[in-house]
Amino acid sequence: MKSRIRDLGQLLKVLTIFKIVNALWVWLHFHLSKRTKWSSSLGYPISMSIEPTTACNLGCPECPSGLKKFNRPTGNLKVQNFESWVKDWSKHLIYLNFYFQGEPFIHPQLLDMIALAKKNRIYTAISTNGHFLTAAIVDQILSVGLDRIIISMDGFSQEVYEQYRVHGKVGVVKEGVERLVNRKREMGNTTPYIILQTLVVKPNENEIKSIQHWGEEIGVDEVKWKTAQLYDPRDDHPLMPDHAEYSRYEKRNGKWEIKNELLDHCWRLWSGCVVTWDGRVVPCCFDKDAQYNMGNLTQAPLRQIWRNEHYQSFRKKVLRSRKEVDICANCSEGTRVWT
Repeated sequence: MKSRIRDLGQLLKVLTIFKIVNALWVWLHFHLSKRTKWSSSLGYPISMSIEPTTACNLGCPECPSGLKKFNRPTGNLKVQNFESWVKDWSKHLIYLNFYFQGEPFIHPQLLDMIALAKKNRIYTAISTNGHFLTAAIVDQILSVGLDRIIISMDGFSQEVYEQYRVHGKVGVVKEGVERLVNRKREMGNTTPYIILQTLVVKPNENEIKSIQHWGEEIGVDEVKWKTAQLYDPRDDHPLMPDHAEYSRYEKRNGKWEIKNELLDHCWRLWSGCVVTWDGRVVPCCFDKDAQYNMGNLTQAPLRQIWRNEHYQSFRKKVLRSRKEVDICANCSEGTRVWT
């Protein structure tokens, strides 16, 4: 509880009067749009994700990075671009997650970019597969002031772990997590808030309690599980959990469908967006291949892209019938289980 309160304190530290007013405008216009079915979007993103790289050391079967199956260009975020963009966002942005596709720590200047975001008074978070938490990296994480880190550990034994995290070594992940927890304690740091997260699939669902027990024992701040997105949910899918509580899907009329009711609105479309390594602005993290490109930050500022005709048209489409948008049809927004 104390660590959660401290984490909330870190978030409150980045707030300014303008950011609070902007967040209220975003909330107001989202609810106005829900009621009127008209895309009103005054205010600017309060939460964003940015993609440091599309490269990854693993080969996870439901991930385009792991499968190397992108239809868009792949590469690394240029620090010069990020420095320019983050200055532009700093007035309104509260939360920035350094993750979309790929493994963020593969980018050689990742921690420099986190430091830039911190300098611009933005709460910083990252999601990682945990294979790069060396002693040197851990010390840098603690020195730049990263606010939150989510470390994926999708299995407790190597035999189970490697069934989803292909090419991964769970022992390396465990060592990295322990190293970060212990070094944070030694230095007396209150950050980062360390989350140990399990993406639940059929092979690992019986190891969730072991992961939770271990995480609590070594002293991470939070242990949580997340349902897995499956591109082709079916009875014989090797990753479909046996326990209903761990599945994002349920069977209706003989067909597996997402538990989400797919209501015709989406908070994410009003509150945030995702930026790819090459500057494309896309609606959310479900658009992994950036097929809904709203504009490019190398050609126009975010404030212009945020309310352009293309973006407004996409919001109107979701308000009209969300299930007709392919990336929304398999989306966890509003689902009844951990997402």
